Amino acid sequence: MQQTLYALLMILLTVTCFFIMAKLYARLAYSFLIPVLTSTFLIIVILVAFHVPYESYMEGGKWINSLLGPAVVALAFPLYKQRAFLRKHLFLIAGNVAIAGLVGMTSVALFSKWFHLSHSLSLSILPKSVTTPVAMAVADGLGGSASMAIVGVMIAGIFGAMLAPFIFRLFGVESSVGRGIALGSASHALGTSKAAEYNELAFSMGSVSMTLNAILSSLLGPVIALLLFS
Repeated sequence: MQQTLYALLMILLTVTCFFIMAKLYARLAYSFLIPVLTSTFLIIVILVAFHVPYESYMEGGKWINSLLGPAVVALAFPLYKQRAFLRKHLFLIAGNVAIAGLVGMTSVALFSKWFHLSHSLSLSILPKSVTTPVAMAVADGLGGSASMAIVGVMIAGIFGAMLAPFIFRLFGVESSVGRGIALGSASHALGTSKAAEYNELAFSMGSVSMTLNAILSSLLGPVIALLLFS
């Protein structure tokens, strides 16, 4: 009973922190204030201040984590609403996602070799651009660490969502389709949530790009690992 109450308290802490930071982001709209980053920082500060171990926090965190799968499936709804557009431009979208996925995995592999990262760490961060459940499975299958894969995914998602507005302005990217594909392919669910701030079409493109990139990366990962790390 006590463990259940503790788990509920951690869930309440997480939801409250995210709600406060989402309100702050909605009011100020600065990219570096994205709620997933600021709420994570706030939770860490609270846990450290009250000497709450990570294992204790995860008594509630694991329940939130279990909702990740259904949340990803819910992204299918905007895809359904944009099904006519997707059918019309299927090959163009799939081609761009394939290029993005290939560049994303190859660049991180070359980065790993350049900085002489360990073999295990290199394989762990290889699927950094795909959604967390898929990245964990890919990293584990390649011989990397699922825990480190999560770190790579979070870094790719947070920095992608933060820097995307600057990059779009720098290169004059005004197309909702282009923004959605870029965010979904490079920054998975966090990028897709950022795309939702532009319009529904960008959100839909982000959703389909994230899904396609997860499938393609599952196939590309072993090939790139074999070519560059064997």
